[in-house]
Amino acid sequence: MSYSNSTEINIVDVGDEDRGNDFGKWIFGRNSISSRMSQSSPRDSSGSPSQSSHHSASPSSSANGYFDSKKTKISKRKACYMNKTTIGLGLLVGFFFLMNLWMLRRIQEPGRARGNIKLKPLKSNATTVFIREELQKLGRGKKPQKTIYARLLAKAAHALAEGETKAEPKDLWMEPYTRASSWIPCSHTRNWEPSEGTSGFIMVTANGGINQQRVAVCNAVSIARMLNATLVLPRFMFSSVWRDTSQFGDIYQEDYFIDYLKPDIRVVKELPMELQSLDLEAMGSMVTDTDIMKEAKPSFYMKYILPILHLNRVVHFVGFGNRLASDPVPHKLQRLRCRCNFHALRFVPKIQEAGALLIQRMRQNDTGLGHLDHYLVGPFSQTTVKGQKTAAAKKSRYLALHLRFEIDMVAHSLCEFGGGEEEKRELEAYRGIHFPALVELEKTRKFPSPTELKSEGLCPLMPEETVLMLAGLGFNRRTHIYLAGAHIYGGNSRMAALTTLFPNLVTKENLLSSTEIDPFRDFSSQLAALDFIACTAADVFAMTDSGSQFSSLVAGYRIYYGGGKMPTIRPNKRRLADIFVKNNTIEWKVFETRVRKAVRQNKRVFSRPVGRSVYRYPRCKDCMCYND
Repeated sequence: MSYSNSTEINIVDVGDEDRGNDFGKWIFGRNSISSRMSQSSPRDSSGSPSQSSHHSASPSSSANGYFDSKKTKISKRKACYMNKTTIGLGLLVGFFFLMNLWMLRRIQEPGRARGNIKLKPLKSNATTVFIREELQKLGRGKKPQKTIYARLLAKAAHALAEGETKAEPKDLWMEPYTRASSWIPCSHTRNWEPSEGTSGFIMVTANGGINQQRVAVCNAVSIARMLNATLVLPRFMFSSVWRDTSQFGDIYQEDYFIDYLKPDIRVVKELPMELQSLDLEAMGSMVTDTDIMKEAKPSFYMKYILPILHLNRVVHFVGFGNRLASDPVPHKLQRLRCRCNFHALRFVPKIQEAGALLIQRMRQNDTGLGHLDHYLVGPFSQTTVKGQKTAAAKKSRYLALHLRFEIDMVAHSLCEFGGGEEEKRELEAYRGIHFPALVELEKTRKFPSPTELKSEGLCPLMPEETVLMLAGLGFNRRTHIYLAGAHIYGGNSRMAALTTLFPNLVTKENLLSSTEIDPFRDFSSQLAALDFIACTAADVFAMTDSGSQFSSLVAGYRIYYGGGKMPTIRPNKRRLADIFVKNNTIEWKVFETRVRKAVRQNKRVFSRPVGRSVYRYPRCKDCMCYND
């Protein structure tokens, strides 16, 4: 229908090919309505303006006057009708404008202060609409990376804005299976005599970060018992990657470790004086990780290591890591590994105190204790906020997220992440420096394409995929999220989608003051210990890579002490890849249903599979007991 006053409504929209550059602009551009209303002057039937005659009226002119009068009345009625239509359209446009303004205000709502502590949100949390401009600023002038999932992110933003008043899914913050509560910790029980450690001394220098070091320590404890040897307090190797000089006593309580394990093995802080001057390498007592196959069986140590111990009285494992098989291992030794991991290793007081502050502030200063607080932060779990009542009404909940998207993970995966040729050259250069063996292997062996790797679930989840998963699961926009780790590949520009749609996302650097975090700043392992505490104590823990050592240890600790009330989200990346590939066609309701089903299936409760780590899967007779 066309009108003489020519009302025109322009609805801004962009094609799918442009949405990747600016999904935030696309979200709100669809609701931007501009109207141009111009009213034409009245015209006669010939289209020329009406003019009055200066001559006397004749019969024929009278007739013309009659018709002119009739036309004028019709024109007035038509103009009146058009004015009403214009007013109606104006009201409609105004309504849409107000609705759009309301939606913008809901999206732009900043994170709240928690109690009497003012949080510093991540820089990109303030970004709400003009994401392209913000990415350019955060990227220091570089062109922002193309957003692969622009359409789904737009739908997620609307769903989050509209869902703030809706209830979250009933089991979102719960362990959905009652069987989980039937498993209880029992690795602290012993039914053997203490080892005298008479075979000699075992020294261990563990490599890697805090997670690999923790596994190495527990494996070394079991090997010392197996060989009837005395364990010298483990040392940590300095890594050019981690650049952390922290030693065992900087992270864990030495005396507690020694005393707790007395009924199992003998532990000393250093070698006897008469052995300290020995040249262990010249004696053949130095054993590197290349001398021991990965996942070596107990029989290997009995056959090759015990004779060296008897001969030289000392064996030094250098670079010792995951060098003890998960199976077959005798039941009592397996239980000792669990006892070391879940009971003997306690963080030093300064780490416990800072970890308690993280937990307290994530819970908005509520004084209610979590299931794992006592095990993680010891006496600091009893600390209450000055001026608050000791009985909290309801403990505030928070989600912890481990986003495993550092450059080492990204480069080693051989996947693509939407950065084009620039990204490809950057990752190839990184592999050439840090993964030369992989580069050589690429020359002689054909690897699956990035698309095939993605479809098999072998690529790390991108931040964009992570935010879609969380939104699809039903987490509210107001959800408080603790982000573990640092140095996300792509920086703040890569994090824009996550921090925009979930503005209450913080890190340890946001939660702790400069004075509180400075003692840890140059020690990556101690910073990782703080992340371990905050993630393990969270009401829900979400990992993006189930193979990560950090995520595995956190998830296992939550199972062991959680009493079936500490759910962990383990995404099945293969299933998610099949969902994400339908980005351009799938509807949001269907997306939600499929994501929730895929994640729920990975929450099932089962005993430790044969050959899998007891640190990650403690539900087994070696670590836990099952009550029918």
